[in-house]
Amino acid sequence: MSPPRPHIIALILSFFAIYIIWGSTYLFVAFAVEEVPPLKMAAMRFLIASALILLVSPLLIKWKEVSRTQIKHAMIAGFMFLTLGNGAMSYALQFIDSGFSALIISSQPLVIILLMKILDKVSINPKAIIGCALGLVGMYLLVSQKKLVGGPDQWKGVVAMISCLFTWGYASLYVKRVEMPKSIFVNSAVQMAFASISLFTASLIFGEPAIDWLELKSITWFSILYLVIFGSIAAFTAFNFLLQHISPDKVATSTYINPIVAIFLGWYFRDEFISSQTLIAASILLAGVYFINSNKPKIPSK
Repeated sequence: MSPPRPHIIALILSFFAIYIIWGSTYLFVAFAVEEVPPLKMAAMRFLIASALILLVSPLLIKWKEVSRTQIKHAMIAGFMFLTLGNGAMSYALQFIDSGFSALIISSQPLVIILLMKILDKVSINPKAIIGCALGLVGMYLLVSQKKLVGGPDQWKGVVAMISCLFTWGYASLYVKRVEMPKSIFVNSAVQMAFASISLFTASLIFGEPAIDWLELKSITWFSILYLVIFGSIAAFTAFNFLLQHISPDKVATSTYINPIVAIFLGWYFRDEFISSQTLIAASILLAGVYFINSNKPKIPSK
């Protein structure tokens, strides 16, 4: 059974969250990992966010209607989206600029469409192919700028971001094929709670250093709180809402807008490199969004 058609205002606000708010999270993750190890930072972020949702959940959710199967699927999705995906992104931002990391992720719609073709046998609309091609051209123009990134460990960040790209792509299709909690609050809270546990575990395994949380700079605490309230509770909940109602390749168009937001904020607040070529590439990426949004493939759902 298909979910009920969402209200247009809910869709607009949700796309705003994954387009603009999520685009800004790259900046705040970059600030946060300057003092806090990436896996520990991500774990703390999702722990606080899930706790806040669970505190108010009795007012919003009938937990008796949530099955064990739904909880299991939400935990698996949380591991892919947040532990493997967001954890890798947080790690990568130690080595590459926040805007550059968003640029790599901008190719996610292409990955999702290819996965839909391979796994779900979905036919690819020519407009979607044009949109992906434009996205790749735009990303190449951005990445080909030598001044954009630098450093001997840059490759570590690139590899981490590419792994994030494929993990998020597959996870976006996974949640369309399995039974997830119908409540977006339960869905988000379970994913983030499980991710916080697995990220803390990974932090211990990889030997991340201990942190004196009381000695952190104000910008670090502000960044973590922003990521909790806006990046996790608002944007990730909006993301889960859209995945219930919109085709995954449409939701993935956020990865074309996020780089534009991330590059501008990185340039303004962290003096990251920006040029006229960056602006031209951003325009091409926006054109890619238009073409992908004009494609309407039929996605097998749960």
